Amino acid sequence: MKAALLIVGTVTCFAFMDATAKWLGTVAALPSLQVVAFRYLVSVVFASLLLNPLRLREHARTRRPALQIGRSAMLVLSTTCSYVAVCHMELTVMTTLVFAAPLITPLLAGPLLGEKIGPRRIIAVLIGFAGVLVVTRPFGHAFDAWALLPLAGALLNALYSIATRKLAASDPPETTLFYTGTVGSAVLLPVLFGVWQTPPTPLAWTLLLLIGALGALAHWLLILAHRRAAASFLAPFNYAQLLWTIVIGRVAFGEIPDAWTLTGGGIIIAAGLYVFHRERVRAREGGAGTTAS
Repeated sequence: MKAALLIVGTVTCFAFMDATAKWLGTVAALPSLQVVAFRYLVSVVFASLLLNPLRLREHARTRRPALQIGRSAMLVLSTTCSYVAVCHMELTVMTTLVFAAPLITPLLAGPLLGEKIGPRRIIAVLIGFAGVLVVTRPFGHAFDAWALLPLAGALLNALYSIATRKLAASDPPETTLFYTGTVGSAVLLPVLFGVWQTPPTPLAWTLLLLIGALGALAHWLLILAHRRAAASFLAPFNYAQLLWTIVIGRVAFGEIPDAWTLTGGGIIIAAGLYVFHRERVRAREGGAGTTAS
């Protein structure tokens, strides 16, 4: 129960981060890259405090520096895709499309991690992608090209997830958290000077700082959750983020998801939950020396 509450807290932070990014990009009219830069620069300060500043040199030691840097770069790109997209489309639609990531992960885990994916999970993934088509409606006049950005973010999230799995075997989670903020800050600090616009109000300044603090808190809660439960148990609770975005989108931006978004989102969630279920079955049967599908 503690682990489940921690993961719900994590996705709550993510939902408010996305909403904050949308407000800063649309209402405050700040460049999306500036918002992304603050998300990482402020986050690395808060993460350093959470990790104990006296032990930062210890946290910086990694057995796989290239993978740590590559993983962090993929997260920066994924965040950029989401923050740019959310300024041009509804918050719920963007979040729904990003949730295609758990469907992409098992497809990539085969060639990258050597994991086998059985026919039932393949069918579930295909059904999930049908849900993506329902949301985006790519063959009609309602198609929005901005939807390609969160889908690109979902692909990057899947690669990021696989890199995280690989690093779990070699580096402690504190090291991974350290590199997440540090690499993002190093990449985005020069960008910030190129796109800088002075926030127009004290509220805009506050939200820029808040988005970074939420980022650090979210990743810290994620670490605490994974210390208490397996990833396959925690994964379904990630979908609580979609419920938050529906509420926040309605209250903050007056957005009401249409039937296409709700139907497609339901299909994506159902498919994702089945994929997680099959992964748990595969893990149990693998431990017993049999093959799962």
